[in-house]
Amino acid sequence: MTLFRLDASILPATSTSRELGDLVEAEWLAAHPSSTVVRRDVAADPMPATAWRDAVTSGFTPADQHTDGQREAVALRTRLADELIDADALLFTVPLYNYGVSQHVKTWFDLAYTDPRIDPQGTALRGKPATLVTVLGGNYEPGSPKEGWDHSTGWLRRVFADVWGLDLTVVHRPFTLVGVNPALDAFADVAAGLKTDAEQAAVTAGRTLAASRDA
Repeated sequence: MTLFRLDASILPATSTSRELGDLVEAEWLAAHPSSTVVRRDVAADPMPATAWRDAVTSGFTPADQHTDGQREAVALRTRLADELIDADALLFTVPLYNYGVSQHVKTWFDLAYTDPRIDPQGTALRGKPATLVTVLGGNYEPGSPKEGWDHSTGWLRRVFADVWGLDLTVVHRPFTLVGVNPALDAFADVAAGLKTDAEQAAVTAGRTLAASRDA
């Protein structure tokens, strides 16, 4: 049994996304103690910026004419796809950065997506259970002053659930910068409640993820 885990926080020592991911992982390991966790930290070990370009252009170039960069990109995209396909379940922890998708996650997705097994015609990941943990420093929920400024969570839902066809559960925690940014001090009580809710949701998601592979 294998769990694939992707982390994207650039601040691992204080990462709330990783903390919530740890709760999900703990439930998985409690149910499957002998399982393997394959880790991909795209912040600590980011994809090369040219890899997506080289992987795409390799498809328009005869194999015996590939550059070293193209060969390396194809080999890397195969490893990324293998990690996803070979896993029994998937866990992604992705913070919101500058109102959008983490550049490290976007580069990882774009490169993996060039593998024909999981490209638009590929079906290798259809129905695979997955948990997505998203965290946001502020609050961009409906009715908030910055409603609609979260351009990450919706995109992640689309590519994981709609494009790859994963059986996706989302654990979502806003206001993680309350207690860090003094401008948000007035929201301390709200943030505390959201923290508790997210932690409970992470535990539940972990149990659901583990149960999906109990059969």
